[in-house]
Amino acid sequence: MRKLAQAVTVILLLGYPLAVYLGLNYLPGNLLAPLLALLLLLRLLTQQQQLKALALPIFFGLLLAISSFVAKQQHWLLYYPVVMNLCMLGLFGGSLLQGPSMVERLASITEPQLPDAARPYLRKVTWLWCLLFVINGAMATYTALYTSLATWTLYNGFIAYLLIGLLAGSEWLYRHFWLTRS
Repeated sequence: MRKLAQAVTVILLLGYPLAVYLGLNYLPGNLLAPLLALLLLLRLLTQQQQLKALALPIFFGLLLAISSFVAKQQHWLLYYPVVMNLCMLGLFGGSLLQGPSMVERLASITEPQLPDAARPYLRKVTWLWCLLFVINGAMATYTALYTSLATWTLYNGFIAYLLIGLLAGSEWLYRHFWLTRS
């Protein structure tokens, strides 16, 4: 049952922008915020141990949803992508200070015998991820403040995921090719 709850909450949270768009357009009154709060609470409670670092953005999302409901300010729900990007920036940026870099940690999951020569490259890729989180966070803020809900949904529910997927996929392909040739 726990695995099912985890899978459902992951899918729904990935669809957060679409859920907000549909909820703000089609749900009555201030019903969306408590539904999202319930979803985020469920995700927080079913979080896998190895993903505890992601508890912080989920917790802040929960606070946003509760605050939105209490203050009756539904537009506060638009700031969750900003929170996610800030938390991910903190996670990746913090790994640059404390080491090993986040990308090195992630790469070592599938390739435990990383050569020492790969470490500077993986550190640079972590910097690239930090840049992406700054850009995505800035765009999430801009779309929340100055654009329509449809534009906010397009950027945060599609374009941001596309950019993340492109960086992750192209970096993995390059690293896989580069590491096998070293």
